[in-house]
Amino acid sequence: MRPDDWHLTEDIDEFLARAGDFLRSRPALHNTPLTVIERLRTRGGDAYGAEAAVFGLLESEGEVRAVFYRLASQRVTLTPLSTEQADSLAARLVDLGRPVTGVTADHDTATTFAETWQRHTGAAPVAHWWGRLYRLGTLTPPEPHPEGRARVVAAHDHAQLIRWCNEFAADVGEVPTLDADSWPDSRFADKHFTFWEDPDGTPVSMAGSTSMVGGMIRVDPVYTPTHLRGRGYAGAVTAEVSRAALTAGATDVVLFTDPANPTSNALYRRIGYLPIADFTGYRFTYDQLQAG
Repeated sequence: MRPDDWHLTEDIDEFLARAGDFLRSRPALHNTPLTVIERLRTRGGDAYGAEAAVFGLLESEGEVRAVFYRLASQRVTLTPLSTEQADSLAARLVDLGRPVTGVTADHDTATTFAETWQRHTGAAPVAHWWGRLYRLGTLTPPEPHPEGRARVVAAHDHAQLIRWCNEFAADVGEVPTLDADSWPDSRFADKHFTFWEDPDGTPVSMAGSTSMVGGMIRVDPVYTPTHLRGRGYAGAVTAEVSRAALTAGATDVVLFTDPANPTSNALYRRIGYLPIADFTGYRFTYDQLQAG
């Protein structure tokens, strides 16, 4: 396979015209490209550095076989690739002088590309993120069911929502920098949030969800403050958000977990989620090259 078999473009409409059906053909597995690219399409230059985005697709016998995108962060996100496909993509990016700071994909693809990129550039890959993708099978509300009820987050909840999203970000190793000014351009802004309230009307947990794209809705994030965990709130609010997704017509309802967290993985299995793939993120370090 030749490097120039990959078609690269900065035109998102051209890319979607050729690759949209491919992405929608496996909405659960392609959930991240679907949601990110939809936001780029609808929000334009203020979303993820859309003006610096590069999209690529690999076609064979008239059909798209794989795609990737690279945003302003210069990280690439990939759909599943073979070793040969990963090598041809790495060679194409090197030939074009396109720097890459990291990769995220299903575990085998991410690892293969990381190793290939190292061969082409000498950059050392360091794994820094792991996610297990689940898809909802038969929704099973948690038992016992905690007291309280779910309600859609309202405008007057905005300060608490920002605070909880910051706390969630800190929990997953991100820098919590959200405030009212930065919220509109954050990765949380386009999501739909639901609180679980105790019988007194006090919010005790939250779950977010993406808008539906290609029949898919992703539940993200799910957060319960530390002092309120272990009471069933996260399971209850996740079940309610999942039910709402099904009611809205979603054919694929998905979420990611930390595979090293047995509590959350067991929780999602109990309410009907089934694991379908593990994902890995690598960052590339070029210190050795710079030192040389």
